[in-house]
Amino acid sequence: MFFTEQRHQFFKPLTTKYREQVVECLCLLHQRLYGAAAEYGQSLSREQVIDIFEEALARAPLLEADGEEIEPRFKSNREQANWILKLLLDYGWIERKVDTATLQTTYPLTRAGRLFALPLEEMDRRRVRTRHRNTRNTLNSLEAFTSRGEVHDLLDALEYSERIIADFTDVISELEERKRDLVKQVESQLLVQQATDQFFEFMEKRFQPDLSIRLSADSVEKHRDRISQVIQKIRRKDKSFLRESEQRLRAMAPELVMANQSVLWNILDTIELRMRNASDIMLPALRIALQSFTKRADIIIRQLSYISASRDDAALRACDYLVSLDENQRNTCLDQVGERMAAVTVALIDPAQVKLSPRRQPARVDSGVQEQGALDPDAQKEILIQALLDQAFVLNNQSLTDYIQKVLMDGRRVSSRDLPIREARDLLAAAHIIELGAINHLSSDFEFHVTFAKKEPFANEYFAQADDFVIELREKAGSSANA
Repeated sequence: MFFTEQRHQFFKPLTTKYREQVVECLCLLHQRLYGAAAEYGQSLSREQVIDIFEEALARAPLLEADGEEIEPRFKSNREQANWILKLLLDYGWIERKVDTATLQTTYPLTRAGRLFALPLEEMDRRRVRTRHRNTRNTLNSLEAFTSRGEVHDLLDALEYSERIIADFTDVISELEERKRDLVKQVESQLLVQQATDQFFEFMEKRFQPDLSIRLSADSVEKHRDRISQVIQKIRRKDKSFLRESEQRLRAMAPELVMANQSVLWNILDTIELRMRNASDIMLPALRIALQSFTKRADIIIRQLSYISASRDDAALRACDYLVSLDENQRNTCLDQVGERMAAVTVALIDPAQVKLSPRRQPARVDSGVQEQGALDPDAQKEILIQALLDQAFVLNNQSLTDYIQKVLMDGRRVSSRDLPIREARDLLAAAHIIELGAINHLSSDFEFHVTFAKKEPFANEYFAQADDFVIELREKAGSSANA
């Protein structure tokens, strides 16, 4: 269970009016402990943690409660930093560790605190993350498993394929959030320069390094076929390779084991399904979301540009003046303007602009009914001959199957050089004998197996030269007859 005694009120520090400051402290602490500039060989003491929290509080705002004014509860940032440290210690975000050798106390993040602080830090939009690499990572891991046979690579490919869908969902949500932010900027009547700068900053710092690559060079449509080819190559591996991989997967990932199912086959099917969903569902949804975002940004920037350019318009100044008046004065002004605009205005049409268009002639439709005459005897003869010729050279799967079943009445194996030919249909069936390998859906218990005999070509009165094939009727694996 997650909400154990130590984590019973784990999220309570994020529910007060100081939650923005607590989040900033957690993000900065996570960055100092596990970021690029972290000193992994050194643990943080209490004074170091307090200094980090003071730095975070200096740049984090205090959220106002609903209908309440902000009251200064703490005398300084250091006092508030001590209170936040005690709060995070009490609710399981930070733990206190004592070194038995040096008797020094350190304050690292707990496992749950580290896992939940990471997404809070990643919400910072200034960071550039190459999330589009997950598609190529899936392909690289599958190719590594094919060449080396290491099951860790296959499990990595399964994990990377899961992140592909999550990345698409994250990007679509980000686009929707940015679209709402643009609408809020218009509602708060921000300057057009600020809205334009934010839009182009997104296009340069977010779209160009990540989304453009996802939609073009690293599109899932580009790598989907290659991933399918690698998966088919894995499926065609020899039985010893597949058996060893299955055993190692069952030992390393027992949570993936299901009754009467192969773990290896389930992983490969899951990766194929995720790539198909990413290509057929998520990628079009991303294109639609991006198109909607750019369209909304274009409309808003045009609107703000029009408002900014029309500030000196007399009509807008009159509207601003009417807004500043109270209701009675506004009604009086509107009544006066209405009386002045109520005068009758007569407008005449310029005769020079009136032109008569030529009348279109309606299309004529011949609705007469004519009786169909009898066919010419020569034409009837030609049609009959053509129909007989078409029927003479028609050979379907059922006819071919019936012919070979008659041949195999006394056994289950026959060579193509020994096929009897009694009539024209037998000759057509013998000419299409290798097509039997594709006709295996007419019976659930037996199937035809056609193999090349690897002998010299033979000749007879019908064929000048023909290859020799062996046709065999076998029982299907797992059939009721075999059982």
